[in-house]
Amino acid sequence: MFDGVMKCLVKGYGPGADSKVREKSGKAAGAVGIATNLLLCALKLLAGWVSGSVAILADAVNNLTDSGSSIIMLVGFKLAGKPADEKHPFGHARIEYLSGVIVSFIVLFLGLELGMTSIEKILSPEPADFNALTLLILGVSILIKLWQCFFYRSVGKTIDSQTVYATSSDSRNDAIATGVVLLGALLTRLTHVNLDGVLGLAVAVFIVVSGVKLIMETGDPLLGMAPDQELVRSIYQKILSYDGIIGIHDLTVHNYGVGRCFASVHCEVPAEEDILKSHDIIDNIERDFLKEDGIHLVIHLDPVVTEDQRANALSQQVRGLVSKIYPQVSIHDFRVVWGITHSNVVFDVAAPFSLQDSDEEIREKIGDAVAGLDSSYRTVITIDREGTINRWER
Repeated sequence: MFDGVMKCLVKGYGPGADSKVREKSGKAAGAVGIATNLLLCALKLLAGWVSGSVAILADAVNNLTDSGSSIIMLVGFKLAGKPADEKHPFGHARIEYLSGVIVSFIVLFLGLELGMTSIEKILSPEPADFNALTLLILGVSILIKLWQCFFYRSVGKTIDSQTVYATSSDSRNDAIATGVVLLGALLTRLTHVNLDGVLGLAVAVFIVVSGVKLIMETGDPLLGMAPDQELVRSIYQKILSYDGIIGIHDLTVHNYGVGRCFASVHCEVPAEEDILKSHDIIDNIERDFLKEDGIHLVIHLDPVVTEDQRANALSQQVRGLVSKIYPQVSIHDFRVVWGITHSNVVFDVAAPFSLQDSDEEIREKIGDAVAGLDSSYRTVITIDREGTINRWER
C-alpha cells in the first residue's frame, strides 16, 4: 500500500534507487507529512473548540509543529542533494543526518512541553465536555497517525534514511499521545473523574525517553560511528580475492551520507613482486570498488618480504606470543633489522578499543615476551587502536 503511494508520487521509487530518486522520495514523504498533519491539526482544532478541552487543543498545536518537522525533512533532503563544491568536497549528504537530529530534538521538546501542560492540568483540572463527535475525531486522528508511522517506516527502510525513521517514531508517539487523550476523555465521560493530566504526564515521560534515544541514534552518523562489521568483512573478502594481495590491515571507512562512502586500507604485497604489477592490481581494486560498490577506496601498498625464512620464522613465533597475551590482538607490517649485537624487531599491533591496557602496557608486555625468545631482540612497536576486525590474511 505504502509503496503504491510513493510510486504514484516518485517515478522509479524502490530499493537501491539512485541518489536523485532517493532525494525525490524524501521530499515526497515530507510533502505527505505536511498535508496529513495540517489535516489533523484542523480536525483537532474543531474537536477542541467543540469540547472545550485544552488537551485536544494542545494536541492540535502538536500536529501543526509536526508539519514543521516534515518541512525540515523536506528541506533536508533538498539540501543533502546538492553536489560537492570547493567548501564541501565530500558533498552535502550529511545534512540529512542533521535534519534527523533536529526532528529528534523537536520530539524531545514536545515531550517536555506535554509534561509541563499535564502537570498544570493535574494541579488545576479543567472540566471538559467530550461528546460523540469529539471522540470520533480523536479516533480518526489516531488512525491517521498510525498510517503516518507505518508510511514513514516503509519509506525509511526503502531509501535507508534515519531522518525518515525518526519521523516515523514521532508519528508513533503522537498516536500514543492522542490515544491517551481519547482514553482520558472516555474515563472522564464514564466516571466523571478527570484523569487527563495524569495520563498525559505518563505519555510525556515516554516521549522524552524516546526523544533522547532518537537524538543518540540520529547523532551517531554525524559523530562518525564505526562501520557495519558486515561491510568491513565484505571489503576484506573482496580485496583478498585478487591475486597478489597477501594481507590487509588498517581499514578506515568514512560515511558522508548515503551513497557517499570513502575508505582507505593497507594492502600487503610480496616485496619480490614487480612494483608496477602490484600497482596495477591496486588500481584495478580501487576502480572495481567505485564501479561495483560505490565506495571511493584508496589503497596504501605495503611490500612484505616473503623470502627471508629467518624473519618469517620469527614472525610466526611473535604472532604466537601475542595471541597468548592478547587473543583479540593482531600484528602486521612485521620486519626485522638484523644486527651484530642486537636486532630490531619492528611491527604494528592492532588492538581493539575495548582492550583496557594502555598502549605503553601493551608494548611492555609484548616486548618482554619477545625478549624472552632472545635477549638481543629489541622491539619497536606501533599501537593501532581499531575496531573488532582489524586484519585479514590469506
